Amino acid sequence: MKKQILIGLVLVVLTADGRAGEANQTVVTPGGRLFEDSTKALTLLAMVADASTGTPGAVALTNLSINNKPVWESTVAFGLTATAGNSDSALVTGNFQMRRKTPEDEWALGTDAAYGEVASVKNNETLHAFVQYNHLFNERWYGFMRADGLHDGIADVVYRITFSTGAGCYFIKNKQTSLAGECGPAVLHEKLDDEYHTYPILRLAERYEHKFDDHARVWQNVEFLPPANSPRNFLVNATIGVETTLTRRLSLQTYVQDSYANEPAPGFKDNDVKLVSALALKF
Repeated sequence: MKKQILIGLVLVVLTADGRAGEANQTVVTPGGRLFEDSTKALTLLAMVADASTGTPGAVALTNLSINNKPVWESTVAFGLTATAGNSDSALVTGNFQMRRKTPEDEWALGTDAAYGEVASVKNNETLHAFVQYNHLFNERWYGFMRADGLHDGIADVVYRITFSTGAGCYFIKNKQTSLAGECGPAVLHEKLDDEYHTYPILRLAERYEHKFDDHARVWQNVEFLPPANSPRNFLVNATIGVETTLTRRLSLQTYVQDSYANEPAPGFKDNDVKLVSALALKF
């Protein structure tokens, strides 16, 4: 009877392999032998059949693991700040991000937006989107391609599009902490103060993240963008934040975003800072 049960279990493994060819299957016997595909699982079936002349249950199925393909991890966050009375103001923020990692490739893309008013006068209007692809050469080094798009109605940036490529390195990379640096050439095209500009730039970037036992995390990133033909006209974009887990899917994010233009459009300030608190949903 036990032999028939074992045979049935192995047949279930083979059936699952046929219906989900994208999964890897591993069967471990008490002797420590590994069976990593359907052909070897058939070998295990034969061993079970041969065991019919010996002690029932001489070969047992002790472990079965199915490693699924990496999936996209998505997060959407929404924040709202409003005041009324002596001062009427409102600030609405939202962002959406997707990430996918494999042993050889990493994808990251997202978009974020903010709109605010004080006394019915608009004081914030930004829309930003990015996509980045990394190809890992080994555990540390990788090559990347990245595209960014920005609209800032308050700073008179109708649009600013940046395409960059280069090399990156993970100085720290484990389950809790990652620290990476990136460097490479880029091209910036923008419409600023009703003027069009296109010029080559250098992109230097740094990213850091640390997780605290799945209950909280801190992150920080900064990029420095000096033009090749006018280094004084550089841009700096930076973010630092903390995220606290509320439930398995819900968390609270608080972060500061800083956008600095050393030579802004005439009549505008060089620095824009936002402090954002938002609820984030993971799915």
